[in-house]
Amino acid sequence: MRKLGGFLVAAGTALVGVYVVPTVYGAAMSRLAVAQFRAQSPANREWDSSRIRAYEQTLTLKFPPPEAILRVPRLSLEVPVLEGVSDVTMNRGAGHIPGTALPGQAGNFAIAGHRDGFFRSLKDVVAGDIIEVERPAPANAQGQSSPQTDRYVVRTMKIVAPSDTSALARTNESMLTLVTCYPFHYVGPAPQRYVVQAALLPTASQAIASLKTTSGD
Repeated sequence: MRKLGGFLVAAGTALVGVYVVPTVYGAAMSRLAVAQFRAQSPANREWDSSRIRAYEQTLTLKFPPPEAILRVPRLSLEVPVLEGVSDVTMNRGAGHIPGTALPGQAGNFAIAGHRDGFFRSLKDVVAGDIIEVERPAPANAQGQSSPQTDRYVVRTMKIVAPSDTSALARTNESMLTLVTCYPFHYVGPAPQRYVVQAALLPTASQAIASLKTTSGD
């Protein structure tokens, strides 16, 4: 089976703590988790036929609302991020790797996906690409919440052995790590892992505050 296999098994023993936090999400965010596979989407045209069938089989199953929506605009990639990295979960979307930071938390937020499905287009990612993570913002005093988008810029891409889980290590800085199998078109269980890492970009208000601090105003 084409899955992350040993990489995620090793990661489970290398990381301390498992976050299993159910997230209540609005209908606008949940729609991607239950939508039919969109063959007309440029990012979906290269899917393996068996992966499409596996995705379609999940449409009869119920999943918790996604924790976030991951987008890479230049690659036309858009996928719901669900908790966990089981085969069923990653047939439906991308999976938040347990033990890594949650969306919006400081630290290393890591996501896994199938190389012959949603993450196929990562073969074309380049340094400088922007990755967006849309997530629910904290509720206000009235209990209302609206989506908030974090933007990351791709810094590095690397190929590692399944046993190398260093990319999932905890960090002080806020970053995003995407993991999939490699090579992308390998026939059979892929022998390596492809890792994309991106740094969180400051918001406009943070950038202005930083400039004021630097200038001494």
